[in-house]
Amino acid sequence: MNSRKQLVVNADDFGFTPDVNEGIVEAHREGILTATTLMANGEAFEHAVRLARQNPTLDVGCHLVLVGGLSLISGKELPATPLRLLAALAQGQIAVYEELRAQVERIAGTGLQPTHLDTHKHTHLAPRVLDAVARLGDEFAIRWIRRPFDFPLTAAQGAVPKLKRLTSGAMGLMRRRFRRVLEQYHCRATDHFAGFQITGRFRTAELVALLGSIPEGCTEFMCHPGRCGEALRGARTRLKESREAELEALIAPEAREAVKSAGIELVNYRQLYRGPQGS
Repeated sequence: MNSRKQLVVNADDFGFTPDVNEGIVEAHREGILTATTLMANGEAFEHAVRLARQNPTLDVGCHLVLVGGLSLISGKELPATPLRLLAALAQGQIAVYEELRAQVERIAGTGLQPTHLDTHKHTHLAPRVLDAVARLGDEFAIRWIRRPFDFPLTAAQGAVPKLKRLTSGAMGLMRRRFRRVLEQYHCRATDHFAGFQITGRFRTAELVALLGSIPEGCTEFMCHPGRCGEALRGARTRLKESREAELEALIAPEAREAVKSAGIELVNYRQLYRGPQGS
């Protein structure tokens, strides 16, 4: 771990709807957002690809989807919730590796060069999914994989419901296997992660508080900005108006000032990249 404070501000759900795509790009152009992850099965995938090409400083990764939307290999609906996914996995109903490989291939086939991998709804906490994601990271030389374990919140703690904090704590029990699998496939993760507990709940004040608590080393902050237009309002997601609030926080002058005051270096995964095992 280095003594600097490096922060990747990464937006999930690029490709979900056009208004989400536009909000992500706005957060990058006007705010502190440095990276995003693209949904290969998103309804606005082609729109997102066009925007990515127009904004080459926006780092793009793969937001791998096993919950919600259509399968790329079967054309059928994927499980609607993480619990249904777990049931489908237990019954052997999903070809996890094949599905996720098809998604990576679709993104790579656009000419974009994905730099990092994460999963919709953090499904790579499931052992079988993590194994597939890490294997793909090795095969496609996409070495950065999200570590979905929030660092302890302090100033922003009051904004987090108790159940969300308990869920975050339970997820942390999987750290040891997570680290072992990434090492096996020559992949890596940031030193720290934040954003799970405050997804859909932060405004400018909470973001500023979080930025003030960023630890030394490299951290990924996950967010979900977007413009809440007609397309998003009609989509299946609980994150609608909250995306506008997150966008406003990310472009607020107070956020930029908080980054400066805390001595944070805003980076993307391409800037962090040092090859397998940090070599």
